[in-house]
Amino acid sequence: MLPARLYGKKDTGAKVEFLLLNHIQNDEWEVMVRPGNKLKPGSKVCFGEGLLKAEILEVLPGGNRKVIFEYQGIFNEILDKIGLMPLPPYIKEELKEKDKYQTVYAKYDGSSAAPTAGLHFTEELLEQIQQKGVKIAHVTLHVGIGTFRPVKVENVEEHAMHSEHYYIKKEDADLINQTKKDGHKVIAVGTTSCRVLESVADENGLVKEIEGDTNIFIYPGYSFKCIDQLITNFHLPESTLIMLVSSLAGKDFVMKAYEEAVREKYKFFSFGDAMMIL
Repeated sequence: MLPARLYGKKDTGAKVEFLLLNHIQNDEWEVMVRPGNKLKPGSKVCFGEGLLKAEILEVLPGGNRKVIFEYQGIFNEILDKIGLMPLPPYIKEELKEKDKYQTVYAKYDGSSAAPTAGLHFTEELLEQIQQKGVKIAHVTLHVGIGTFRPVKVENVEEHAMHSEHYYIKKEDADLINQTKKDGHKVIAVGTTSCRVLESVADENGLVKEIEGDTNIFIYPGYSFKCIDQLITNFHLPESTLIMLVSSLAGKDFVMKAYEEAVREKYKFFSFGDAMMIL
């Protein structure tokens, strides 16, 4: 996960906030900006006393900006110096240790948000799971903020999902395919992993080594091809994530689970409790 939140200033001295969403190519990124109405094409922003500079190239559909960065050195090292983790607004405390909002098995930078279902796992727990004969495969999806955007349209088919980048390696694809061929269950850890596998799976539920972008939107009525079970957090109402969960377990069943979670004072969101849908 990237320290993707940047605070800087325009050449006028006005304060600006960037949130890196999607790496387009080279030093070009799609970013969410605040205040948006002030940042027009040609505007320039400076971060970290000049360590990083940006120019607005164009306004994208939905109000995000396409920008190009200018810097000396290695981009990710500069982000580590001046960037902040893009924590959800309900987390008020400053994150002093970046690893606290990262899974223990994370390998690649690029995500704008943590795959929070994976926060429940420690290295010791993963080792215990493997000792029981469970095989672990890794997939990557660079989570964008659009995943958490609430659904505000009456017809869910009209909701537009933000595109997110994913990849899966051959050894992991082979492991998943062999698991299915052997008649065992494929359990996705988090809606993130679920979306990757359902994006790349063929009609038989088999996957292959591949890299690409997905805007898959899974909601009730969807027929799952690859995954059999899911471990996931308790999500925000009206989110695409709760729709995905409902499509696997059924809306009525999920709503009953949420009612019990509220009644029993379960913790919700990033560092909250999780459930396993069988």
